[in-house]
Amino acid sequence: MLKLLLLTLGICAVSILLLSVRIILQKGGKFRSLHVGQSPDMRKKGIHCVQSMDRMMRQQSPYRVKESAGDDR
Repeated sequence: MLKLLLLTLGICAVSILLLSVRIILQKGGKFRSLHVGQSPDMRKKGIHCVQSMDRMMRQQSPYRVKESAGDDR
């Protein structure tokens, strides 16, 4: 039981170390953003996050519903 626990902890430690190599070794390294709107390739294709896309589509519709008091467009 103890051997299995140590083996599991060792595998987890090695996995975390390998996943963080770029962050540890690169100067000023940090995790990449996983947000769709932050991806350069998605921006080139004109794809944004769902909330932004929904907001843009609602503004373009001639049949849209006035959602707030300050929305006079």
